[in-house]
Amino acid sequence: MSDASQKKEAAFWSADENNAVRCGLCPHRCLVRENASGACGVRENREGKLIASSYGQISSVALDPIEKKPLYMFNPGKKILSIGGFGCNMKCGFCQNYEISSEYESIRQRAGLLSPDDVVEAALRAVPDGNIGVAYTYNEPLIGYEFLYDCAALARSKGLSNVLVTNGCINAEPLENLLPLTDAMNIDLKGFTDDFYTGVGGDLETVKETIKRASASCHVEVTTLVLPGENEGDIPEIAKWLSSIDPGIPLHLTRFFPRYHYDGRQPTPRETIMRLCEAAKEHLTNVFPGNM
Repeated sequence: MSDASQKKEAAFWSADENNAVRCGLCPHRCLVRENASGACGVRENREGKLIASSYGQISSVALDPIEKKPLYMFNPGKKILSIGGFGCNMKCGFCQNYEISSEYESIRQRAGLLSPDDVVEAALRAVPDGNIGVAYTYNEPLIGYEFLYDCAALARSKGLSNVLVTNGCINAEPLENLLPLTDAMNIDLKGFTDDFYTGVGGDLETVKETIKRASASCHVEVTTLVLPGENEGDIPEIAKWLSSIDPGIPLHLTRFFPRYHYDGRQPTPRETIMRLCEAAKEHLTNVFPGNM
């Protein structure tokens, strides 16, 4: 871990008893004791201060088609410089990116270290190749809030777009601070029951609030990974609820493939995705099958 990342104080925290701190970034509101971290694994208590310990640590960099985020209705045909770090504030057994979201320590030790200047300079160099900005993606970007914010502010000042690919588990105040710098978001809506979200370590009402607030501020598309026998029955309700915000919100229904703790299960049948897309289209005008 770099000296710089160890010393970068986190935003949105308060002191608690016995040198513990309370993180206010996401709905977990973790009580973090000294020399420990919150549920995300990257916000750490060092001598009574909450530190953004992963600041600038990068696991992945790629120039991706914007459609890969997936964003189908935001600058289609363009590319975006995509960066990812480590960790997540949810614990999905079906995680498709678990190597950097959950079991990342060996990779983290070999991670590169970039500054916001490095990220934005790389994004500007890629503009002749069709790049429109920076996407914060691959793992959950909001747990690295401080690095994301610094990069986004600098990118905006250089005329670049900022895209977030996120699970949406963020409290209202940090979200509102970030939205003025955000041009587009793809938000995972993993299911539509409290029980489902409890099982994956998230909070449904927080994600719904994120979608509502973001939709009023920037371009938003929503993705649901369809898990056979688990959340497929939620799709019509998800589509109906999204339509109450804006029937034009794009919804991506993507296939599950066996990964992580769900290894050995069968992939989502293509026929299931197409059937659910038709059901969602009763409420939404833009529904897309993914990973077909």
